Amino acid sequence: MRRQIVTLMLAPFLFATPVRADQAATPETVTIATASPGGTYYPYGKGLAALLTKYVGLSFADQPTQGTTQNVLLLDQDKVVLGFTTMGVALQAWNGSGWTKGKPYRSIRALFPMFDSPFQFVAPKRLHLGSLAGFAGKRIGDGPKAGTGGTYMPGIFKTLDIEPVLRNGAWDDNMQQVASGELDGLAAFAGIPMPGLAQLDSKEPLEYLQPLSDQVVKVREAFPELTPSVIPVGTYPSMTTDYRTFGLFNFAIVNQGLPDDLAYKIVKAVFEHRQELVEAHPAAKETIAASVNRDTFLPFHPGAVRYYREIGVDIPAALVVDSDK
Repeated sequence: MRRQIVTLMLAPFLFATPVRADQAATPETVTIATASPGGTYYPYGKGLAALLTKYVGLSFADQPTQGTTQNVLLLDQDKVVLGFTTMGVALQAWNGSGWTKGKPYRSIRALFPMFDSPFQFVAPKRLHLGSLAGFAGKRIGDGPKAGTGGTYMPGIFKTLDIEPVLRNGAWDDNMQQVASGELDGLAAFAGIPMPGLAQLDSKEPLEYLQPLSDQVVKVREAFPELTPSVIPVGTYPSMTTDYRTFGLFNFAIVNQGLPDDLAYKIVKAVFEHRQELVEAHPAAKETIAASVNRDTFLPFHPGAVRYYREIGVDIPAALVVDSDK
């Protein structure tokens, strides 16, 4: 029997001490796992929490985390209700490959598509690095260790035979370290515009080191889940041409045990009031129901499937589970 009573079933998904299913307790706050300040997940998550609090009838709050891989772990452990991740990190989680060290995470479910995130390689213009090869031997920030950047960048640079000295850290810390000269550049991954990067570029003119076409081919051969991405000219103050790179699409995900009705209400609120999310961050312009096709492997939560069917958006049978088959 599907679990429908929020007051009985939602409490285990909070950061607080889990409440047994036989204890009727109404949660005060529903937690959304985002990422570190300075990246796109952070303002997007704040906007989403405000939107859902307004329209779903529960209180939602964003929770900064190390990023995508930690969010998967928190959801698998029933410590949060909703989290953000990329399709690359989610693919590794589902298959038990890469960062998972052989352990599959099959409790996660897709809820709604968010936006594309390009990989962005930048350095202060004063260093005159000239190309991505200029990162060799340089101190490069790649964000939180448990984020998509921290997960993918070592492998990407190994594939390109470039050996920077990678430094993990919160994005806002990485940005400050570039400004102070403690770091020589950034290997960034986020939806555009990346808030911290835009702020840094307004103070410290940056050079955007675009991957060469053969470098893009090598990286995508090594990581087939990556897709082409373009950052339009003018996205950042020093970006004078379109920046062509590779990236991953982001999705909001939940634990499979989330009550169907709550999942339905969340997705419905997101798409019916999307403009309020766009006001929180422009990347939400890409939060459209048609982008569900960017998920090719992760099953959708039945509550989400119900909403997509109502609006005429098809979900492939292979991605439909439980009572919605």
